[in-house]
Amino acid sequence: MRAVLAIVRRELAAYFTTPLAYVFIVIFLAMAGAFTFYLGGFFERGQADLGSFFSFHPWLYLFLVPAVAMRLWAEERRSGTIELLMTLPVTTFQAVLGKWLAAWLFCGVALALTFPVWIAVNWLGEPDNGVIVSAYLGSWVMAGAFLAIGSCMSAIATNQVIAFVLGAAACFLFLTSGMSMVLAAFQGWAPAVVVDLVASFSFITHFNAVARGVIGLATVVFFASLIGVFLLVNTLLIELRRAG
Repeated sequence: MRAVLAIVRRELAAYFTTPLAYVFIVIFLAMAGAFTFYLGGFFERGQADLGSFFSFHPWLYLFLVPAVAMRLWAEERRSGTIELLMTLPVTTFQAVLGKWLAAWLFCGVALALTFPVWIAVNWLGEPDNGVIVSAYLGSWVMAGAFLAIGSCMSAIATNQVIAFVLGAAACFLFLTSGMSMVLAAFQGWAPAVVVDLVASFSFITHFNAVARGVIGLATVVFFASLIGVFLLVNTLLIELRRAG
């Protein structure tokens, strides 16, 4: 873990030495506030909860998280520092895990800075804070899943813009897989088990359950497995690049 933590510190420092971190945080906070109070009708709903706040998180992450993930490997390859990174006494998986953890912690910082909304809802009423904690944790884990996908796409691309487009497209597929417009494409010809399988990959379905305070085993296994699989694929892609 010492090697992983060293990479985490290196990556976190890199985030905050460039404008990217501050731009991401400001945009995330501004958009989260706008969606919550204007589109979500926070005050008009007249309910002491953060439903209008968390309901937009999947869509915020769809564009903002791939923007964070796009530089993880594409920038290393563009600048040629990936060769230097691989000469360090770390395994490829340790490098992949360390970079992902740093990006995940960075997203956690951005999410934690939304605490004024939590304070506001407690000042206005008596919300179920247990549900709010569950939703915050679910949102952070979902961001980690988006990052794992985005990091994998960054390992494929040599350009950050291409990495962003690939990451956003892959995340969009997982985000909308449970929607009726997607399932309708399978219901006409595929057996029910295939339709159910496609629906089970929906980020929104799993996150909505957690946002209501229901943390099921299926949701935990889904996000843990998805993150693990994409980190392993990411490792294999880097290994293939090195071998080539």
